[in-house]
Amino acid sequence: MTSKRVKRLEEAGIDVASALERMMGSEELLERLLRKFLENQQYPALCAALKGGDMEQAMITAHTLKGVCGNLSMVSLYGLFARQVDALRAGELSLAQHLMEQITPAYVQVTAAIREHPDGGT
Repeated sequence: MTSKRVKRLEEAGIDVASALERMMGSEELLERLLRKFLENQQYPALCAALKGGDMEQAMITAHTLKGVCGNLSMVSLYGLFARQVDALRAGELSLAQHLMEQITPAYVQVTAAIREHPDGGT
């Protein structure tokens, strides 16, 4: 993993050193799991659940995303999803919906950084 790639991922809110520690230093494994994150359909499911007012489904998907982001050391997204899970547990659907104003740009930033070619191109 080039220093440029690491810097880009870190700028997007991923603690690369921590993620690599979880992956026992395997950059290949980290890259594979980051690509799998792009394929994950939990984020669109969360958006749909929140839009439809389905607190149970929103809770399930937000909790899943929180765990995935934690495992991949996506620090910013993890913190936002943790706040959202707390809001949903407290029955505060409007707060959980409002948090999407912060979650969406953070999610877009992370996914854009992951999509960039590992050598630093796009």
